[in-house]
Amino acid sequence: MKNNNSYKFGKTAEFVARNYLRLKGFRILARNYITGRGTNAGEVDIIAARANLLVFVEVKKRSDLNKAAYAVSSRQQQRIIRGAESFLQKNPQYAGYDCRFDAVLISFPLQIKHIENAWIS
Repeated sequence: MKNNNSYKFGKTAEFVARNYLRLKGFRILARNYITGRGTNAGEVDIIAARANLLVFVEVKKRSDLNKAAYAVSSRQQQRIIRGAESFLQKNPQYAGYDCRFDAVLISFPLQIKHIENAWIS
């Protein structure tokens, strides 16, 4: 099990990221979206939409933004891509949307960096 403080900081970072995205005009569709629980099939921290754009977001909180930027592993990226594929299968109303994979990096005291198109599928 995760360290309790680490877990709380992670949840706080996700809360901050959701509000940051809302301020940028995004509507939050899902948070902590998991498919295939226990199978490592897919997991997405935040799924958000704006106009005709669907964004799958990984939130990383670290002691500084550079450390956070390097914390999204290729294995995690694949899990997020699988989560995105599952979300699109279960929500056909978004089939015509453009999709993007972003990262929101957070460090405390509060610094936020939003990397659009952090990777491609």
